[in-house]
Amino acid sequence: MSQVFSEETHRNLLSRIPQCTGREVSDWLRMVDDGPSLFRFEEKVSWLRGEHGLAYGHAKAIIHEYDLRRAARKLT
Repeated sequence: MSQVFSEETHRNLLSRIPQCTGREVSDWLRMVDDGPSLFRFEEKVSWLRGEHGLAYGHAKAIIHEYDLRRAARKLT
């Protein structure tokens, strides 16, 4: 998992995604889950950017959040 943003920056990016994209973060996470089976972090970011026209920072924040939540599911 690749994270370059601080936790605060990550949370700020996530909070702005709905107003910038018109979709909730949960909608984006579902799209990633239903999307192609890509393994590498940057491949997923590139897919979101190319397929849905997201800015790099937003796409990276969504994939990072997706990976965090997926890891949390494995721990429970």
